[in-house]
Amino acid sequence: MTMANPLIIPIFLPNLGCRQRCIFCNQKTVAAEVPSPPRVRELLETSLRQLPSGQARSRQVAFYGGSFTAISKEDQTAYLREVQPFLASGQIDSVRVSTRPDALDAEVLSLLRAYGVKTVEIGVQSMDPDVLLLSHRGHSAEEILSAVNRLKGGGFEVGIHLMIGLPGDSPDLFLQTVDQVIRLKPDFLRIHPTLVLKGAPLEALWREGKYLPMTIDRSVQWLKRGLLKLEASSIPVARIALQPTKELEASYLAGPYHPAFRQLVDSEIFFDMATRLLDTHRGGPEPAFFCHPKEVSNVRGQKNGNIQRLREDFKVKSIWVKGREDLPRGSLVMQTPTGEISAQRG
Repeated sequence: MTMANPLIIPIFLPNLGCRQRCIFCNQKTVAAEVPSPPRVRELLETSLRQLPSGQARSRQVAFYGGSFTAISKEDQTAYLREVQPFLASGQIDSVRVSTRPDALDAEVLSLLRAYGVKTVEIGVQSMDPDVLLLSHRGHSAEEILSAVNRLKGGGFEVGIHLMIGLPGDSPDLFLQTVDQVIRLKPDFLRIHPTLVLKGAPLEALWREGKYLPMTIDRSVQWLKRGLLKLEASSIPVARIALQPTKELEASYLAGPYHPAFRQLVDSEIFFDMATRLLDTHRGGPEPAFFCHPKEVSNVRGQKNGNIQRLREDFKVKSIWVKGREDLPRGSLVMQTPTGEISAQRG
């Protein structure tokens, strides 16, 4: 896939362009100021001054927090025009916007292309019609397919946002959504478990007992299966779960929230790998595992949770985990009396 890893300079336009209130969204309860187009230039100048010198990564301005292409063409142009001097000087390499799938007609794509937009992130959430309806998304799965195809045909990098645990959702429906998204071949995904936030329409359903949030453990199992499918298709997952912020923690009421959700999922995948290896060969009273040095913490699990579970499941005295530079990421090797056996992620 072509997904780069740019340094993103975010410009938040909270709720701007949103045509309706999605069931999970509480943005209208947050008294956040929407920056004017001239203010965008000031924000970029400040951000660029604060960047460390010698930064080699490409730089991308991202308009987040609303549905950028659903605002008026005049306002889109006004915001994008403020970025043009930075593109011309080479201080910024490209632009990214987030939006809805039903706000991407040919005229909009021409405007984005003319003003240096490279990446478009689409809030998809689910490909199931009933889940979309219950979530008050206001668009269909067919509009998602059409939008992605138009974007890819227009040469844009495409990101898709999914959610798990929305009203009406299930593990099977989520995996069906993942399969459909894989066929669309986006450049990357973000996946977020559904949280109940203060002021969101979902709060009322939760308080009335009409919506039961997922547990963290159940969410990890859903995400593990989906992530492995996506990795097998070489589609990167840029993020799992929302970025922890003070604002999010202040509005959080219920649901699978954890500040290091991606590590929980990765650790569960390594736990399964270690279990398969120990099922194949017990490895003696003190099994030793080897992995890439940057994945030692994932193998051990948060607070050594994987180690404790494996010790209990296989009745061993202790388990060793060590990093080895010669091993690729995603692999796990276990030392046995007769040599080494390995497992690969997937």
